[in-house]
Amino acid sequence: QMQLVESGGGLVQPGGSLRLSCQASGSIFSRYDMSWYRQAPGKQRELVATSTTGGSTNYADLAKGRFTLSRENAKNTVYLQMNSLKLEDTAVYYCNANNHYILRSFWGQGTQVTVSS
Repeated sequence: QMQLVESGGGLVQPGGSLRLSCQASGSIFSRYDMSWYRQAPGKQRELVATSTTGGSTNYADLAKGRFTLSRENAKNTVYLQMNSLKLEDTAVYYCNANNHYILRSFWGQGTQVTVSS
């Protein structure tokens, strides 16, 4: 079992920045692909970015050029640096840990990001 706790959300003006953190515990962090998803009101949850156990990082089009995902295996933490935030980035952001080999996936409780002037 893995526990994930997100932090760093808040209210920011358009064009501003936020850094989200996801602290993992309870399992071997380095064996999991770590992703950030988001869900806006009335919309489906969508993938933002993924850091794989193989060392690659992949971004959805919505994140390219503005968001940066990084992970520190020694700290069991994954981050999402979000720059040039737009009104449409307003959503609850969720951390996900996924292990394809044992077919286990875990979610955090989410952190609210609100972009508003």
